[in-house]
Amino acid sequence: MAQKQIKVTLVRSVIGTKESHRATVRGLGLGRMNSSRVLVDTPEVRGMIRKVDYLVTVSEA
Repeated sequence: MAQKQIKVTLVRSVIGTKESHRATVRGLGLGRMNSSRVLVDTPEVRGMIRKVDYLVTVSEA
């Protein structure tokens, strides 16, 4: 069975945010505004998204 995937998009700038939040955004593979990545929906990825939920949007892929 194929693993569920989610699309994560960076919608706010990381300027002025905590360094750990910037590192989390980079860890998700997002570099600049409006960049998107399709990621496998795992608890680890969900935790990273929860940490920076004010910077990103999530949708089904």
